[in-house]
Amino acid sequence: METQRLPKSESNPLDRLNGLLGDDMRSVNALILSNMQAEVPLIPQLAGYLIAAGGKRIRPLLTVACARLYGDIGPRPYALAAAVEFIHTATLLHDDVVDESGERRGQKAANLVFGNQASVLVGDFLFSRAFQLMVGDGSLDILRILSDAAAIIAQGEVKQLATARNLDATMEDYLAVIQAKTAALFAAACETGPIVAGADKSAAAAMCEYGMNLGIAFQIADDLLDYAADSMTLGKNTGDDFREGKMTAPVILAVAQADAKERAFWQRTIADRRPARGDFETALGILKKRETLKNGMAMAQGYVERACLALAEAPDSPLRAILHDVARFTVSRTF
Repeated sequence: METQRLPKSESNPLDRLNGLLGDDMRSVNALILSNMQAEVPLIPQLAGYLIAAGGKRIRPLLTVACARLYGDIGPRPYALAAAVEFIHTATLLHDDVVDESGERRGQKAANLVFGNQASVLVGDFLFSRAFQLMVGDGSLDILRILSDAAAIIAQGEVKQLATARNLDATMEDYLAVIQAKTAALFAAACETGPIVAGADKSAAAAMCEYGMNLGIAFQIADDLLDYAADSMTLGKNTGDDFREGKMTAPVILAVAQADAKERAFWQRTIADRRPARGDFETALGILKKRETLKNGMAMAQGYVERACLALAEAPDSPLRAILHDVARFTVSRTF
């Protein structure tokens, strides 16, 4: 598929959002760094290895943005944004152990550098630190939202185990996985904003809906990138999901349309784990033939539209306009 570029002035609304909330995010980053310190030196060393590697900080950025969207409420969102980032980082550490990943954020996965045991335990530490930050905020509503999200993410991990290498996995199964693994934390990050700002329940519900649909669109697009991205320019290693046998949107769509020969290919490569040289290129050819990347993008676009519709309930402001562009950028960054 051909690459579609946004106009230069709109090329990355995340940069514009970071620019608008620069002081806030510097405070959030300072809190992240201070709260990953511990008496055991390995903990900040391992946590810092992943956190310092970069990442887009989308989830804490959304936490702050959705609070500022409803008023100037001081530094209160910072600790919650740090908690959201710790939950996310913990899940990445655990994911890489479960998936036996070789790389994360352009460098060796932490479990390959520090070992699986250390990665799991430091992930547990970050989860615990996130809960300390939530309790420190003092809001039972926020504690409920973020703790529920953490539980849902764990369930999503288990659901993904059930769908991996299962050619009978449906699109409904896939959506249930990404709603739990990815979108739940997006939704929770956004929902906390109006609560911090003292807005009503309808505002919190609208931002939760925005975050949920944004997260689903984000993950669908990210999964499509595994089969379409230029890894040098988009920071995504193509073929990882294929090699790990993940049943993501493009493969599920392809399997649903497969003829006998294609079905046998997916059975050998995904279900039976008997890869051969050139299989990934063959997979790309099938996906192109069946137009699954195009159809997957159309699916992601539908969730973007839902996110924008929910965002329309928020107060009109330059910040809302950027959040609207962030949703659009979720799919525009692809292909």
